[in-house]
Amino acid sequence: MKLQLDQNLVTNRKSGLAMKFLILNLLVMFSQATIAFGQKNNLADRYIDSYKQYLGASCPLEKDAIKHFVYFARDRQNMRDHSFLRVGRFEGAQIMYAWRELEPEKDTYDFTIVREDYEYLKAHGKKLFIQFQDATFLPQYKAIPAYLLAAEYDGGTVTQLDDNGKVEGWVAKRWNPEVQKRFALLMSALGQEFDGKIEGINLQETAIGVTAKVDASFTPEKYVQGLKANMLSLKKAFPQSTTMQYANFMPDEWLPYDDKGYLRALYAYGEQIGVGLGGPDLMYTRKGNLNHTVAMMHESDYKVPLGIAIQDGNYVGTTGSNEVVAKRKNLVPVLHAFAKDFMKVDYMFWVAQEPYFSEDVVPCFAPGEGKK
Repeated sequence: MKLQLDQNLVTNRKSGLAMKFLILNLLVMFSQATIAFGQKNNLADRYIDSYKQYLGASCPLEKDAIKHFVYFARDRQNMRDHSFLRVGRFEGAQIMYAWRELEPEKDTYDFTIVREDYEYLKAHGKKLFIQFQDATFLPQYKAIPAYLLAAEYDGGTVTQLDDNGKVEGWVAKRWNPEVQKRFALLMSALGQEFDGKIEGINLQETAIGVTAKVDASFTPEKYVQGLKANMLSLKKAFPQSTTMQYANFMPDEWLPYDDKGYLRALYAYGEQIGVGLGGPDLMYTRKGNLNHTVAMMHESDYKVPLGIAIQDGNYVGTTGSNEVVAKRKNLVPVLHAFAKDFMKVDYMFWVAQEPYFSEDVVPCFAPGEGKK
């Protein structure tokens, strides 16, 4: 009898252990399934693989209705005798002009360089797209005129800080009403001469490294209203040419979870008043870009034009990089297909970064054209 009891005890213990192992395995399986389900349905990851459907894109690029421009930033002299002038699919050049160049002194406007570039491009059958600069990413350079530094404009500009608190540039106080008035007057003067002549004009990106700790007059809400005021002034000054606000990231907001409506408000306002929306950096694998500029464009239908810039580093899947990658895959076909189909853009601005522009971009737009 004792032997039988011992055997039953052993059997029960084995059964208990087996049941524990079964429960443990089920818990592990459930946990893994939950993690996988969570990843698949994580709102922040909803577009992370969207680019993969365009990996089969190739050169030459298929014809499209997009207006393609070549971005030279402030290096306007590099536009002269550039290879893009001989490529029919490029509509023209996008050139950046600083506020201080256009208004060197208060109420004294000098559009000489704009006029020169406009005439040069026109002579070559190309158009000019202006990018207005009021922010910099160089600590030693301010884009605004000296007169705006006065107390009347609360200093006119403020430092931009990177994520480590280091000064990385300057930005005009777009949220200051007095600065907004000066901006509106400049746009009015610029529009009187160039509206309907140039293809378009865009304002720089909304992303800035400014908080109330940096400038006591700053609040995210004031910033939104200031951007709207500038967008309206731009539209009034240029009713015929394309107007565009680069709207990518907003201070004190991070989509999709910390959505305070700031970026959405700008896209809605642009659609309301007829100002197009755009963004710098076509980064189709970076989550931040996917949840901001890309999501804003993909998730709605717009009557206003949309634009995206392919800037330094984008040709090799980074941003702001000047590194030369000798052995690389040509990303131009995927960049083009993603912007055209997924983002539904009307404008693409291709930076003239070498060797990528000559070796990757030109062959896709004009096979056989080769280097300049």
